[in-house]
Parts: sequence; C-alpha cells; structure tokens
Amino acid sequence: MLSLRSNLSGQTIVESRLGSAFHLAEFIEQYPELFVITGAGISRNSGIQTYRDEVGKWKSNNPIQHSEFLNKETARRRYWARSFGGWPNVSSAKPNDAHKALVELESTGYVATLATQNVDRLHQKAGHKKVTDLHGRLDQVVCMDCGFLTSRERVQAWLWQHNPQLARMETIRTALRPDGDAEVHEEFVNQMKVPQCPRCSGLLKPNVVFYGSTVNKEIVNYLFNRLQKAKALLVIGTSLMVYSSFRFCKYASENQIPIACINQGLTRGDNLFSLKVGGDCSEVLNQLVGCLLD
Repeated sequence: MLSLRSNLSGQTIVESRLGSAFHLAEFIEQYPELFVITGAGISRNSGIQTYRDEVGKWKSNNPIQHSEFLNKETARRRYWARSFGGWPNVSSAKPNDAHKALVELESTGYVATLATQNVDRLHQKAGHKKVTDLHGRLDQVVCMDCGFLTSRERVQAWLWQHNPQLARMETIRTALRPDGDAEVHEEFVNQMKVPQCPRCSGLLKPNVVFYGSTVNKEIVNYLFNRLQKAKALLVIGTSLMVYSSFRFCKYASENQIPIACINQGLTRGDNLFSLKVGGDCSEVLNQLVGCLLD
C-alpha cells in the first residue's frame, strides 16, 4: 500500500559513504547493468516541484487518499479543481539534463531497468526506451466502472467547458505539485462539476496510484525479477519515503546487491547505501556521463 511517513528529521547521513560523481562512475564501472529508481527530485529542473524538503517533511497539504476520492463527491470536486490548475505545468514540462543523461546511460548499456515514481512521463519524452511507471501516468484518465481510458487533455477540455468559473483561476507556480496538484481558492472547489466516463457515465480517476492504494502486483513482480538480474541499484532524486520504492532497496540490501544514491538531503535508505552523492540530479548525472563516456 502507498502510505505516508512523516519525515526523516531524526536520521543522520552516513558520512563515510559520501562521494562524488567520479566515485559513482567507479561504482558503475564495477557494477554495470543498473536497476535505477527515480523520484520527484529528477524532475525539479523541469519546473515540477517536489513533495518534500531535505528532511522529508511535506511542503504543503497531504495528497488525496484513494478511498476518499472514490467515496466522497467533495473529494473529487477538490481533486479536479486543483488538478485543472496544476495539469498544464506537468503537460508542458520538458525533460531536463538528468533525464537526457539517463537516456545516454541506457543507450550505452549502463542502465538495464528504469522504474520511476514520477507520473510526468518525462523519461519517455526524453527518449528512454524501457521505463516502468511505478505509480502510473498522469496523462491518462481511467473509468473505475468500465475501465475505459481517455486522455487527460480531453478531460481538461471538458472541465474548461463545464466550469466557466475556472476562467478566473490563478495558479501560483510555487504551489504546484509533482502529481499535477495545485493550491486553489475554495470557491472553485465548491462550484466544481466533475467529469464522468464518456462511455458509461462512470467515475473517472487519473490513471495513477493514489496514497492508500497499491501498485499493480504484476509490475512489482516484474521489477523484482529485473532487480534480481541487476548488478547494482541506483536511486536518484527520491527520499524513498513510500514503501513502493523503498522495498526494492530493502530487497537489494538483503540480497547483497550494492546500492548507490544521488539525492539532495536525507533518504529512508541512507544506512543501506554503499555510496551516496549529494547534489542536483542534473549536475551530478552530467558529470557522471562525462566520467563514463568521455
């Protein structure tokens, strides 16, 4: 189950395991065919904000819960009002140097598997060939009754057409979230008309894994199978606060698969890493590519 953990303020960095992009290049040359996990930090330079600060504390409101969305009309009104304001930022985002560096590492055989917690599809936009969307994809909307898939752009057009009050909405860029959420005034929530399935009039939900829900078992089993074949695990831009990704670090540690990490701030897996490189994901990955490919 995708559940919330408060923060990592009581945790300390293991100083002896800190290193640079050069040390990471040495690690990867020793352990090629990487299994890579990415999180919100890798998309920060694409203009998509992260959920948490450097000690794992939430920067704003907690995200919506799965059961709340399914069972409460008010929750769905709130979600779609906030998503209307936040979706354009995600849909217009462009891959940054970190995404592009991973494409290079895939094309040269260093990255064998990439699993991302992100729902922004920026890895695919960058040209990465094999990506597993661990938490789904925000550019799709699914009917919870008949399973029909439709595009998020189509739903955005519907929301605009049926909610004229949204023309007055102003979205603050610093209040945008990685899942396309945004801070909006309560008046927009109260007046919001929510979309229905164009095929069966059923309940529409973004095709992502909300908190309180679970990742598809087939996806989890596939990734465990890929991890078993990997030489090492590389974590990029995530505090690993959700178990859906932390489980792979736990498994790797228990099975003597070396783990390295690129992240600004603390992570839940700091005591499991063989090497940790602190810093901006784009800068570190650019330096890494320079070390490995020059």
